Amino acid sequence: MNFADADPALRPLLARYVDSMERVEPVLRDVGAVAAGELDELAAVAEVNPPQLRQYDAAGERVDEVVYHPAYTGMSRLAFERFGFAAMSHRPGVHGWPTAVPHVVKYGLSYVFVQAEFGLFCPVSMTDSAARVLRRFGDQSLFAREIDGLSSPDFDSLLTGAMFMTEKQGGSDVGRTATEATPNGSHWTLRGQKWFASNVSADVILTLARVPGGPEGTKGLGMFMVPRLRPDGSRNTYRIDRLKDKMGSRSMASGEVTLEDCYALPVGDLSRGFLQMAEMVNVSRLSNAMRAVALMRRALNESVAHTRQRVAFGKPLFDQPLMRKTLLPMLLHAEAGLGFVLEAAAALDRADAGDPEARRLIRVLTPLGKYHLCKKARVVTGEAMEIRGGNGYIEDWINPRLVRDAHLGSIWEGSSNVIALDVLRCIRKDNAHELLADTAQQRLERITDPDVAAGAEPLMSEVDSIRSLGKSLLAESDDYAQAMCGEFTDLAAQTTMAALLFEQADHEARTGLGRRKLVVANTYLHHVLRTTDPVPEALRHLDELVDG
Repeated sequence: MNFADADPALRPLLARYVDSMERVEPVLRDVGAVAAGELDELAAVAEVNPPQLRQYDAAGERVDEVVYHPAYTGMSRLAFERFGFAAMSHRPGVHGWPTAVPHVVKYGLSYVFVQAEFGLFCPVSMTDSAARVLRRFGDQSLFAREIDGLSSPDFDSLLTGAMFMTEKQGGSDVGRTATEATPNGSHWTLRGQKWFASNVSADVILTLARVPGGPEGTKGLGMFMVPRLRPDGSRNTYRIDRLKDKMGSRSMASGEVTLEDCYALPVGDLSRGFLQMAEMVNVSRLSNAMRAVALMRRALNESVAHTRQRVAFGKPLFDQPLMRKTLLPMLLHAEAGLGFVLEAAAALDRADAGDPEARRLIRVLTPLGKYHLCKKARVVTGEAMEIRGGNGYIEDWINPRLVRDAHLGSIWEGSSNVIALDVLRCIRKDNAHELLADTAQQRLERITDPDVAAGAEPLMSEVDSIRSLGKSLLAESDDYAQAMCGEFTDLAAQTTMAALLFEQADHEARTGLGRRKLVVANTYLHHVLRTTDPVPEALRHLDELVDG
């Protein structure tokens, strides 16, 4: 099969954001075929052959080398070289694109790839975002080698990136970072410990450390680039203490690291280290949201394939009403999530082009998606495991891996509560509740098809709720605001996704693409508002919704 072809929503969504699908289509077909075939097979092998830490060589010299199974190396070549995921945002010419590939195309292609392999995309995303941060904040002449290596489409010259930020005593409270930075002539040295370091064998590491004389909290942190090798080619002086025995994403190495006066170079303004690191964190959070949607789509595909061939009580499970009602919300969350992620990626494109409103929008869309979609992925993958029955609980099948990987998204790059508090920060600093409400309202007011407009009409009450709840978070006590910011985040995410679905339905109606998306939008709205019931119609048309 082909994972791109198995998703009826993907191509119509991408077509709305690119001038022509002619350049996208060949690589989309290629990614879809590879993900469903070669990559899926490699991922299954890499899952049961996790990386190993080799701390010493035969002569007893410290090497701190991570040894990967050939399957992981094969997957890496596909991601970094064949498809150029870390290169496409930084170089023209990838897949024949005359400029850098737009974020919306990159995220669409990545979504297909991740349906086969989740863990590898952590290094892919960090390599991509490390190049972004060095280009944005670093001295271009000083970091030219790193930027070129991080964005290389040639696997043999590639430098992979990582973000070592979490410390044992701090966790998400980055202001408690204790790693110390000391100036040492032309460079700095860092001393401290990092508790969660994913892609621990990376060539280029971005990290935070406390600058001498700086204030307490995050304002006293500077950003530094720590290379795996010093300029003279010798190994940098940090050690990998051990690898994490993780519940999921087992193919990718995460570890604990001790920095022992290691060589480092400052990046950008040392008084703004945390704010600069936030750029990398936010891009990683959007990647987490994309990966959550990919997991939901793979879980849905597995469930549909299983229920169509599994006969029970005289007919296929797929044709039985209760099973159809179980599959329906899985489809809704996956499809609404895909529309959200691609819209966020398009906003990132506009923001990078200098649009200040898009910059405001992507700032709040990122935590909305990270919070809501990562939680939904846990539910959808769990449902898919149950649908497959006993086999779903057996490691021979992909369902246990999907469930394990789904739990990662809600934890890494900030747990759900931390993300909700970030949304609250957006409300307080930038009136994000008004921005979200205005944006959703404008989408709905632009609808011209009468059937779509009629279906979307009840959603205006949810738009009003975004405004009123956001205002209450500003007006009430801090305790109230913190307690309710998670509820606001869910409400805003669901309302944004519903508005996008109706906007997409209007586009399909006006361009003669049919009414499939309207059925999706109406049914999703039922799950948000619980005031109308288009579910019976959706159940009748489930075949069409699944197959397009």
